[in-house]
Amino acid sequence: MRAANPRTIALCLALAGVMLMTGCTDWKKKYEALNVEHQNLQGLLERERTDKGKLAAQTAQDQQTIADLQAQIEQRKQSPADATGFGEGYDVAFDAAAGTVTVTLNNSILFDSGKATLKRANITELDHIYSVIKSKYSGRRIDVVGHTDTDPIAKSNWADNWELSAERALTVTRYLVKKGIPEDKIKASGCGAARPIASNSSASGKAKNRRVEIVVHLR
Repeated sequence: MRAANPRTIALCLALAGVMLMTGCTDWKKKYEALNVEHQNLQGLLERERTDKGKLAAQTAQDQQTIADLQAQIEQRKQSPADATGFGEGYDVAFDAAAGTVTVTLNNSILFDSGKATLKRANITELDHIYSVIKSKYSGRRIDVVGHTDTDPIAKSNWADNWELSAERALTVTRYLVKKGIPEDKIKASGCGAARPIASNSSASGKAKNRRVEIVVHLR
């Protein structure tokens, strides 16, 4: 049997070493990539746990706020206006189940008939509502909802009551944003005559239905 050439053996050993080193390098890269992925997943998991913890804490705080308001109204016999901080003279409703505080302003305070422009450059009632929101409900979501009676729109540029109610809600929203409420915390909507709170068969009922509601979400 012919002996292998020493040079051939050396070449084969060298090639084997190169292959082994390349293989080690590949495994090292794979390990490092898997380790980075593992670290990323750990980071995501920790952030998720932190976010869940913050959400749970915020939910508990919101529930406590609602419970405190409910206790003030039911046990201490405070009016919703006083308990919520808006004060007497304001039409305020508190809904514990929904977690909302609603301040209602009659349209006669804000607008002339058939108009969507504020009567005055500065509206005292809106300024007061803003100050309470800023001091007691900062960061809460706010809905501004416009309503009308069932009388058809006459001699105006509005297509219908839906449009008028929406434009009035937008006017109030823009006013509050200009005062300082963040744009991402407030939205406007119009309901037209679809959600009356009184009968539209009388003048007094229609007057109640013509309103703008400012809804503060407590959760």
